[in-house]
Amino acid sequence: MTNRRVIIDTDPGLDDALAILHALNCGRFEVLGLTTMAGNIGIDNTTRNAGRLLAAMGRSDIPVITGAAGPLVRSVIDISDIHGSDGLHGLALPEPQTAPLDDAIAWMADLLLAEPAGSVDIFALGPLTNIAGLITQHPKAAARIGQIIAMGGAVDEPGNIGARSEFNFATDPEAADIVFRAGPDLTLVPLDVTRKVRADATWMNNLRGTTAGTIAADVIALYFGDGRQSRPLHDPCVMLLALDPSLFGVEERYLAVDLGDDGDAGALKPARTGTALLKVAMQVNAEGALDLLAKGLTRA
Repeated sequence: MTNRRVIIDTDPGLDDALAILHALNCGRFEVLGLTTMAGNIGIDNTTRNAGRLLAAMGRSDIPVITGAAGPLVRSVIDISDIHGSDGLHGLALPEPQTAPLDDAIAWMADLLLAEPAGSVDIFALGPLTNIAGLITQHPKAAARIGQIIAMGGAVDEPGNIGARSEFNFATDPEAADIVFRAGPDLTLVPLDVTRKVRADATWMNNLRGTTAGTIAADVIALYFGDGRQSRPLHDPCVMLLALDPSLFGVEERYLAVDLGDDGDAGALKPARTGTALLKVAMQVNAEGALDLLAKGLTRA
């Protein structure tokens, strides 16, 4: 089986770290680069964390490319109470072994134009700022993306930033709107799915043994909510959907992004026929998803 060739667009972040560790260790993806945006805790921290994760996994051959330092038009939302001031709650990791490259948008454009059309996918784990920039600045390159799988939004579930808004889309609603309207092959993985995928202590401790599994267990230990189970494992669901779509129930929905200035900015709302028809994961086999995640993290 040919490995999927992917760009991971990310703002690590604890759950981003789990997703990246899985992608690097599962043996099913050829990770071409990690592009970063400010997202959770500022561009310097997210870019450093991406390099630290690669160093820990012995994969500093994969480039980290610095992207958007903030949303297109809005201020950054501070969620350091969840991820810590450094994004990884002080998790001990080696420092990056190579310096990051500059200009994620230009890097993605150059790569997409150099590779066969449709052969490179993007896994979007944070706000869609970089991808929106790619679409607006390099539309011919953007048209060559295979598919985009993006963690973001809440459809029938309440939000986690506002009453209806989820962090990634609330951080940069304008970017999400640009991506939706461009009409790429896009699948959303919203809170409706990710809130069902949570780890307990037994599952977490069973990961230990491989480098990826041990680091993942340390990450999850920092990510426990009520002491009985972790916070939702949002971002790994992107990789799991790519690997085994049968674990998810995907529906087509006409959706738009709330671009207002109140607490629901970035919320998804039903839209009229003729606007963006999106594929949206609305159900998940949570046990199967956790099994697949564990297999990828513990693969020797």
